[in-house]
Amino acid sequence: MFEFLFKRPGDKGPDAPGAQGHNTAEPGNGNHGSPHGAGDGGKDHANAVRRAEQAERAKSLAGDEAAAVELILQSEFADVRLAAAEHVVSQPMLERVQQAVRNTDRRVAKLMQQRLDAIRHRQMEQRQAEASIASAQRLLQDEKLTPNLVADLDRLWKVIDAPPELAAQFDQLRAALGGRLEAQVSLQRATIDALAALRKLAAAPVPDDPAAAQAELDRLAADHAARLAAPEQASLPRHLRTDIEQALEAARAALTRPAAPEKAEKLEKPAPAAPATTAPAAVPEREQAEASAPAPNDTDHAAPAAEPAAEAPAAAAPAPQEPPRPPKEKKLTPADREANERFMALVDAMEAALNQGQLHVAAEHDKTLKDSKTGRLTTQQADRLAHVRAEFKRLSAWARWGGNVSREELVHAVEELPAQNLSMSELAKKVSAMRERWKALDTVSGAAPKSLWEKFDAACTAAYAPAAAHFRHLADERHANAAKAQALVDEVHALAADSPAAREDWRALASSTQRLRQAWSRLGTIDRKDKKRLDTAFGKAMEALMAPLEEQRKIEVARREQLIEEVYKLNPTERHTVDTLRGLQEAWQGHAKALPLERRQEQALWQKFRAACDTIFAKRKQSAHAADHERKAHLHAREEICAQLEAFTPEGDDKAQQAAIGKALREAATAWHASGAVPRAAEQRIEQRYRAAVAKLQGQSDALRKRAGAAQANALRDKLRLTQALENALAAPGDVDADDWNGRWQALPALPSDYERTLHARFNAALQAAGGEPSARAAYAGTLESNRARLLSEVLRLEIIAGIDSGAEFARDRLKMQVEVLQNSLKSGQKAGSAAAQAAQFVELCAMPALADDRTASRIEQLFRKIGAEQAR
Repeated sequence: MFEFLFKRPGDKGPDAPGAQGHNTAEPGNGNHGSPHGAGDGGKDHANAVRRAEQAERAKSLAGDEAAAVELILQSEFADVRLAAAEHVVSQPMLERVQQAVRNTDRRVAKLMQQRLDAIRHRQMEQRQAEASIASAQRLLQDEKLTPNLVADLDRLWKVIDAPPELAAQFDQLRAALGGRLEAQVSLQRATIDALAALRKLAAAPVPDDPAAAQAELDRLAADHAARLAAPEQASLPRHLRTDIEQALEAARAALTRPAAPEKAEKLEKPAPAAPATTAPAAVPEREQAEASAPAPNDTDHAAPAAEPAAEAPAAAAPAPQEPPRPPKEKKLTPADREANERFMALVDAMEAALNQGQLHVAAEHDKTLKDSKTGRLTTQQADRLAHVRAEFKRLSAWARWGGNVSREELVHAVEELPAQNLSMSELAKKVSAMRERWKALDTVSGAAPKSLWEKFDAACTAAYAPAAAHFRHLADERHANAAKAQALVDEVHALAADSPAAREDWRALASSTQRLRQAWSRLGTIDRKDKKRLDTAFGKAMEALMAPLEEQRKIEVARREQLIEEVYKLNPTERHTVDTLRGLQEAWQGHAKALPLERRQEQALWQKFRAACDTIFAKRKQSAHAADHERKAHLHAREEICAQLEAFTPEGDDKAQQAAIGKALREAATAWHASGAVPRAAEQRIEQRYRAAVAKLQGQSDALRKRAGAAQANALRDKLRLTQALENALAAPGDVDADDWNGRWQALPALPSDYERTLHARFNAALQAAGGEPSARAAYAGTLESNRARLLSEVLRLEIIAGIDSGAEFARDRLKMQVEVLQNSLKSGQKAGSAAAQAAQFVELCAMPALADDRTASRIEQLFRKIGAEQAR
């Protein structure tokens, strides 16, 4: 019946051709008149058949993806769709099924989404792997390969889950890149070793075997030419090429100079091409800086290796055989000496700056030294100056190499800024800070290569593009806000020309001015050059517009103050004061609606008016306070009455206690009604307390009365049993002791007058018959025996009237007696079952002398308990 709740788009209805064979009832099967009976059973059976058929189709798919998709889209059974979904694996089919069942079958849609996510993840990983392979191929084709780019490629590849075929391709490319890096390291190391050998050859004295030395020099030159022709020759730093060429020239010069005795001193000097001992004036400053500076693409292995190569001549040069003779020094004039001291002070400052790593300060000192004029330097001073400048050149080369590395890292950091999703202000600060750092590197490490600067500038421009667009948008907003502000000023002028004050439409004028001020306050930022002008124009226009409104507001303020004075003139004790005050409040509201004042002024006047109204109400409250005090006094009086009733404890016997309780209740009722009204909040509470105290005493009185009735009932039962025992003793042979029976009667408590008189007369009659003549005793015994049947009949009558069961042996007699009792009741017109009638009949029963067995005695006691309970009520 509720199949429509589970119907999916594309499902076939009951009237579809595919369902006709399952939903059409066969003629004569009894289903036409019972749509919810056997028809439901047939439908369930058809559903089970279709489910089994589709389940078999799902099992027999065997990877047929098209058939599986068709079954999923047509089946109305969730388990069949889920089983068929296991055979869908291609992305187009997964997307088709996921789109069709995403709102109808959560399990199948979730399975399709999981497989689509896995496929898309694999595709993304494959794209990243292909991009990394393309980067590796570009690096492999690059003439100047650097280790930092290979390291970045390795870090990127570690986070990629590449397919096996792409991983194998990347491993081949990475091995080729590693081979190139190893070749670069070997080439640079061989160049450094050759440089050391050449410097050692140039610094050595005249060899004993010139041919061997020349062969060694030719071998080193041939090796250098081979290195220059090597595939990785571009990775050699430029300063290494310059140094080794200078070392080759120095070695050739050393081997070709004659071994004359007069030139022995020259042979003992170090080679002029060594940077550590070359004089500063031998090569121009720019050429020395270019020769000692590393190339921008120096590798991590080549740059550190240049430092020991630069210092190799000092370690490899042998000690001279004889110290050179110092030249004769001329005496310096005081002016030259002073200039010399200033010059050496600058040298000291330059050396201190180099020791502290302040290369830019050392550069400034070096520039000052070049521009300064000094006298002739001593040999020691010249050597020291040469040493300081050589150290400065070495550190400058290192700084330039390190600056290029830092610049590349700076370019990389700028290229990563767009992916950090920074705010526009923070992005602008970051880009500005990056440019400042670039300028600082230019100061410390020298000028950067043009290509690197263009790359950095392009990265900064691309990273700053969103911020630039954002700031342009803000500028457009400021211009738009200025236009809005001008429009508001024009609207104020137009409203002033329309003059709502002439129509005395003050409320509309106040609303318009408030709206204009709020609109002005909600304007966004405006350029500083326009804001002051627009604020002045708006202020003047608003002053002209609000001048009549301000005059009318002054009049309205006077009216409000008049209302406040009228409130103070009211008499709080008069009856109609509250109505008059309400009228004044309505008048105040009418004025407030007609012309609202400024918020602060309106609030201040309202506070005064409210304070005046509160004063009137306070005075009325004071007049009502006396009445409240009287009500509280009445409440205290009633609480005292309740406390007395709650603490009352009667004394004496039961009768005296009943009398005391009755008196206390009557006095409390009189005092309660004499007291006046109490506060309304405490009225219900005090009433409940009074009724609870009265109910408690009344309960005690009822308990005393019930206890007295129970005592009388026990006494009646005992005296009735004593009388029956005396009559049984009279009917039996033997003597009867009158004194004993009288003593037993006197020992029992007295009964109410009717029962006491009736039972005592019956007891005395039996006692007299027992003490008289035997004939009288026999006659009384016969009377007792003859009254036995009558006694049983009266007991049965009373049981019927009282509604007490008589037992199975009296069923027939009880039925006859019920008819008789009903007839007598109809004849007399009185109800036989009243409490008074039952009590009178029971007294007559007690007065009847008759013999009674134990069964009859127990029935009489049961009657007494029932009738006594009715009387106690």
